[in-house]
Amino acid sequence: MAHSPAAAPGAQEPGCPIRVEHDRRRRQFTVRLNGCHDRAVLLYEHVGKRTVDLQHTEVPDAYRGRGIAKHLAKAALDFVVEEDLKAHLTCWYIQKYVKENPLPQYLERLQP
Repeated sequence: MAHSPAAAPGAQEPGCPIRVEHDRRRRQFTVRLNGCHDRAVLLYEHVGKRTVDLQHTEVPDAYRGRGIAKHLAKAALDFVVEEDLKAHLTCWYIQKYVKENPLPQYLERLQP
């Protein structure tokens, strides 16, 4: 029996790794879902010379509960570490992610 994408509308292909893309110009991290029509996004802004505000994470309802936001949060925080930036966490989800993953390299870069 052939696999039909219509059999599971809104589902990401099984076995397909979640790939986070970073668009520095638009200041966002994205994960393309279901081909390229849907996407999850994490938005940030530069609020100082060496500080970013991780502002908002959004995953479409149909994709929630699959760990996609965790991948976005990790990619954004790894970017902060790699670029030796400070981070202000406006987004409640990223605040939660840091509490659940209190890695020293993340904690030492947080701004109140």
